[in-house]
Amino acid sequence: MKTLHLQTRAEEMADITAQVQAAVDESGVAEGLCCVYCPHTTAALTINENADPDVARDILYALGQSFPPHAAFRHFEGNSAAHVKASVLGAAVTVPVQAGRLGLGRWQGIFFCEFDGPRTRQYTVTVLGTAQNAQPAP
Repeated sequence: MKTLHLQTRAEEMADITAQVQAAVDESGVAEGLCCVYCPHTTAALTINENADPDVARDILYALGQSFPPHAAFRHFEGNSAAHVKASVLGAAVTVPVQAGRLGLGRWQGIFFCEFDGPRTRQYTVTVLGTAQNAQPAP
């Protein structure tokens, strides 16, 4: 398991695909699974298109329209919309590892979604599977 850190802006979808792939590379796993986990209640993870930055902007816009910050929420800290957005997207993503590479689709990337920043955040990457130089069982 590897813990990674990032500095976020007020609200953003940060593409962390390269950092996650680097953790897969470091693990030496050739075939298996990669789980990325966010231990925060006002941030989330998702997989979506990373070719056009307007997709991430559109997702943030849609979430903002669906869960506006000044709705009649009761949480005293005033960040209930961030909690709801994080719950809707989720705290983890799992991606297959194939030949040592993340098995993402052609246009897919992994995003850390900040809804209550700016903050210093962390996420963990756990890679499970068969090592690249593993010998088959007799």
